[in-house]
Amino acid sequence: MLDQVEKILIDEEKLKARIQELGKQLTEDYRGKDLIVICILRGAILFTSDLVKEIKLPLSIDFMAVSSYGSSTKSSGVVRILKDLDEEIEGRHVLIVEDIVDTGLTLHYLKENLLSRKPASLKVCCCLDKPERRQAPVDVDYVGFNIPDEFVVGYGLDYAQKYRNLPFIGVLSREAYQ
Repeated sequence: MLDQVEKILIDEEKLKARIQELGKQLTEDYRGKDLIVICILRGAILFTSDLVKEIKLPLSIDFMAVSSYGSSTKSSGVVRILKDLDEEIEGRHVLIVEDIVDTGLTLHYLKENLLSRKPASLKVCCCLDKPERRQAPVDVDYVGFNIPDEFVVGYGLDYAQKYRNLPFIGVLSREAYQ
């Protein structure tokens, strides 16, 4: 599996340090608020797990699964909700946690959907952001790392459901997906 990774973009130590910083910032920003963290499955599970351990406040966690990729390396632009929330979010402070924001199409759809449920606030935290690939206007409130337009795997991110368990963010070699 490692032979398919062209290079390590963000190692474990950098991930850990940045997540601690984000956790401190989120702790300050959400102090005294009814926070619900929404993990976007499957990719954000590792990031969310590490992030909530660094938020030193009472919080709830819920999950949504959405799809716009299938087994491709590019977003199809068609977003499907595969698993919806179990908890109500009306009047609550919602933090969407995403693995990566790329075209913004999925996140734009997701934000519109969740805003219709009348949360007190709605913000986004992503591990990785590729702003140069934006096709839909989305604001990301908390960003772990801005990355170049390369196909990345590891730390929850996959290609055809593989590589999620790598402890770092790596660039997948073209040979692996072409």
